[in-house]
Amino acid sequence: MSRLQGKIALITGAASGLGLRMAQRFAEQGAQVLLTDIDAEGAAKAAREIGGKAAAFRHDVTREDQWIAAVEECRRLFGGLHILVNNAGIGTPGTVEDTSLEDWRRVHAIDLDGVFLGCKHAIPLIRETTRREGSRGSILNISSIAGVIASGRMAAYNSAKAGVRHLTKSVALHCASSRDSITCNSIHPTFMDTPILDNFQSAGVGREEVKAKLGRQVPLGVIGEPDDVAWGAVYLCSDEARFVTGAELFIDGGISAM
Repeated sequence: MSRLQGKIALITGAASGLGLRMAQRFAEQGAQVLLTDIDAEGAAKAAREIGGKAAAFRHDVTREDQWIAAVEECRRLFGGLHILVNNAGIGTPGTVEDTSLEDWRRVHAIDLDGVFLGCKHAIPLIRETTRREGSRGSILNISSIAGVIASGRMAAYNSAKAGVRHLTKSVALHCASSRDSITCNSIHPTFMDTPILDNFQSAGVGREEVKAKLGRQVPLGVIGEPDDVAWGAVYLCSDEARFVTGAELFIDGGISAM
């Protein structure tokens, strides 16, 4: 229960789904956590339920001024920052022909620009904190198996998540060449049992049917649980992974092996 003892983490999109589960696990493992989300009420409720090690902050990841404010909130509340988890994201279906330019830009603004802004503005405080303490820091970017394996019906999402995959490697090499004790890695989940599955339901098709249908596309035969991603995140953000950077962790039930 102390794999992240003494760490300070900022997790975006933490009001629900994967972000919430990561925040819960990080706190259980000893971290102080700032849960950020555009859903301020949801983030505040989640932080209250986690308890004294957690706080919440309203945060639109597409806005640079709010990134600066979120990082400063970590400094104000906790005195520094060790871990950034760029988790906030959306997925809008559509082929390259029927995706509007507005949707294309919105998906990239949240899924890719938000990751860029997070890395850009969090690195200086992580560097300051780790150098002061002689500790190490971590950036974890939540991409998707869709950033590796494309679909003809997810043009914007495929593009944005593939961008996150490669940006992660660039950030990792930048931090390494700067001799910062900061690693940067990405996680690539497949379908997970989170509230986003509600978007797949339709008249006469319930949640369990949706899960079963999606599970048939996964070699293991089922979709993943939020804990599958959360425990991978705990590892990559802990000192256990001090020599892992620029890497990809596929949490996909075997899809990438096909």
